Amino acid sequence: MKAQDLQFTQLLEGSKQFIIPIFQRTYSWEQSHCQQLWDDIIRVGKSEELNSHFIGSAVYIPETNVDAAIPRWLVIDGQQRITTMTLLLLALKRRLEEENLDEPISAAEVEDYYLRNRYGKGEAAYRMLLTRTDKETLMRLVDDKEPGDDGSYRIIENFTFFAEQIAKADLGDVWKGIKKLMIVDVCLQQGIDNPQMIFESMNSTGKALTQADLIRNFVLMGLKHELQTRLYTDYWRPMEVEFGAESYIKEFDEFMRYYLVIHTGNVRIRRGDVYDEFKAYSRKHEVEALLGSLKEFAGYYCRIALGTEKDKALAEAFHDIRELRADVCYPMLMEVYQDFQQEQITHQEFLAVLRMVEGYVFRRAICDIPTNSLRQTFATFMRQVKKDRYVESVKAGFLLLPSYRRFPGDDEFIRQIQIRNLYKFNRRSYWLRRFENHGRKERVPVQDYTIEHIMPQNEDLSALWRADLGDDWKRIHEQYLHTLGNLTLTGYNSEYSDRPFSEKRDMAGGFKESPLKLNQGLGICEIWNETAIRKRGEKLAKAAAGIWPAPQLPEDILHAYKPVPPEGASYTISDHPHLQGGLARELYDAFRVQVLALDECVNEEFLKLYVAYKAETNFVDVVPQAKGLRLSLNLNFPEIDDPRGICRDVTNLGRWGNGNVEFRLEKHEDLTYILGLVRQALEKQLGEEEES
Repeated sequence: MKAQDLQFTQLLEGSKQFIIPIFQRTYSWEQSHCQQLWDDIIRVGKSEELNSHFIGSAVYIPETNVDAAIPRWLVIDGQQRITTMTLLLLALKRRLEEENLDEPISAAEVEDYYLRNRYGKGEAAYRMLLTRTDKETLMRLVDDKEPGDDGSYRIIENFTFFAEQIAKADLGDVWKGIKKLMIVDVCLQQGIDNPQMIFESMNSTGKALTQADLIRNFVLMGLKHELQTRLYTDYWRPMEVEFGAESYIKEFDEFMRYYLVIHTGNVRIRRGDVYDEFKAYSRKHEVEALLGSLKEFAGYYCRIALGTEKDKALAEAFHDIRELRADVCYPMLMEVYQDFQQEQITHQEFLAVLRMVEGYVFRRAICDIPTNSLRQTFATFMRQVKKDRYVESVKAGFLLLPSYRRFPGDDEFIRQIQIRNLYKFNRRSYWLRRFENHGRKERVPVQDYTIEHIMPQNEDLSALWRADLGDDWKRIHEQYLHTLGNLTLTGYNSEYSDRPFSEKRDMAGGFKESPLKLNQGLGICEIWNETAIRKRGEKLAKAAAGIWPAPQLPEDILHAYKPVPPEGASYTISDHPHLQGGLARELYDAFRVQVLALDECVNEEFLKLYVAYKAETNFVDVVPQAKGLRLSLNLNFPEIDDPRGICRDVTNLGRWGNGNVEFRLEKHEDLTYILGLVRQALEKQLGEEEES
C-alpha cells in the first residue's frame, strides 16, 4: 500500500480510468454535501492564509486480468467525492466554453486533464466510469449531451447545483479553491493488501455506509471482475430491485438481522452488529450458495414485510400482520414461507399458521402482556415444529408457551377486550377493519370511515343523555366511554355530534340505515345505557374470540407435546426444617406473598435445599436459615443497584442458589427494600429481549 498527500487534481491527471465496481452503491451525495464542498472551495480559494483543504481519501487497486493500454483502477473508497468533483469540473468546463474563456484554465485543458482520455476508445475515453444509470448519465454529460428523462436523479441534480453556483462565482476563486483541495491518495497492491479491511477502516464518505453496503462489498470485493459482475447481476441486484430503492435503504439491514437470527441461532444480534455477525457466518459457506440463500429469503421478507405478495389470501394475512406491527415474527414467517415453497405445508396450512401468529400478537396486546418476550419467542419457535405434523405442532407450541409468553385463552381475552381502552389503542384502525371485514367477500374500506363514540366524548353530557344513563351517569361515562361496547364506525361523525342516541339511531344515515356490520343491532336498541353498552361489548367480545381464535387441540394430543419432567423427588415446604416456624417462617411467608405479586408469570418451586422463584428461569432463590433467609439474585454483581450496599459479590463462589448477587433478609422492616432488589432481577429477565 502506498499512501501520500496529493492535490485532488493530481489524482485525475494522466492517462487512467477510475472504475466504480458494479457492487458499489450508486452515487448518493445530497445537495447539502455539495453545498458544504462548494462553501469550502470558495472559502479556501478566497483566502491568502489557507494553503490547503483536506477532503478525505481515495483508495483504489489495479484491476486484475485486464490487457488495456490505459491503466484501470477499481475505486474502493472515495467514489462519492471523486464523482462530485467530476461534476464540479464539468460545470466549470461548461461555463468556460460558453464564455470562451482561457483563464484561469481553458475548457480544453479541463477536459483533457480531468474528464477524458484523449486516445481512449469507447468507454476507455472517459476518465471515470460509474455504475448502472449513473454511468450513462455521467457519460452523456461529459459528451455535452442532455442526460434524458430517465437519467440518474442525483447526478443531474448535483451537476445543476454546481452549474448554478459557478454561473455567479468568480472563476479565479473557484479554480484556486479546487487546486488547494487535498486528499490522502492510497494505491493498493494486488495480492498484498486486503481491500475490504482497508475499506472498513478508512470509509469516511459524506453518507455513512449501511450494514448492507458493508456486507455486499465484503462478499464481492476481491473477486475477479467478471465473477463480481455475474454474482451481482444474478443475486444482489435482483434483491435491490425487489426491495425498491427506498425500502432497500431503510429495510435491508433489518432483513439481514432476521436472516442471521434464522441461520445462526443467535437471537440477540444487535442492528449495529449485523456486519460482524455476517462475516463470521459467511466464512463457513461458499459465496454463490450464500448469495442464493440471501436472495431466496429476501424474497420472503419482501412479500411478508413490504407487500409484494401476489397471492390474494396471503397478501391479506401479511397486511394484517404488518398493520398489527408484528415485525418481530418475521424470522418465524420467513422459515414457514420456505417450508411452503418446498411444499412441506399447503396453502391453507400456511394461512392457518399466519392467523395463529396474528391472533397470538393481538390477544397479548389486548391483555396488556409485556411485548419484550416476543422476539425471543418467534426467533426460536420453529425449533419445536414437527414438519410431518406441521399445524398441529404449531398449535401445541403456542398452547404450551409458559407464563409471560402465553397465548391468552378465550376467558382472559373476552374479559380484557371488553374493558380495554380501545380508542387509544395504537392499532385502532387494525382492529376496527378486522371486525368489520371478517367473513366478508366484499370488503369495506374502513379508512373511509371515522370512529364513533355512541355515548359522546363530551364530559358535559346533555340532559337527555344523563336521563338515559341514569343517576350514575358520570361513572358510566368514565368507565365505558372508550370501550368496545361504545365504539363503532360511521361516515356521519360530524352529523351525529353529541346528539341523543334516539336521534343518532333514527336520523338520515343513522344507525338504522347503516350497512356496517359493527352497527348491527343498534337500529333496534331502545335506549343506550350501561346495560346496552355491556350487552353489546359482550357480544362483540365473543365475536372477537372467533376473529382472533386461540389454537385448539385435544388434551391427549397436547399432552404428547408436553416436555417430560425430570425424574427425581419432589419437595414441599415441609422438607425445609427452618420454615417450620420462628422468624425464618414469618419472613418467608411475608416475602413469598409479595414476590408472587410482582407479576402473574412468577412461579414458586421447592427444591431440596432452597426455594426458587422464576418466570421461565430462576430470578431469585431463597435458602432458609435459622435466623432468616439468604437470597441469591440471578444477576451479575455490577448490574445490581444497591444504594444501601447490603449485597455481596459471590461470583465463582460455591453455594446453593443461582446468580452472583447475595444478601440476607433478617428483619421485617427490610422487606420493602429487598423486594426492590428482587424486582431488578425479574425485570432483567423479562426485559432481556429488548437488548437485542
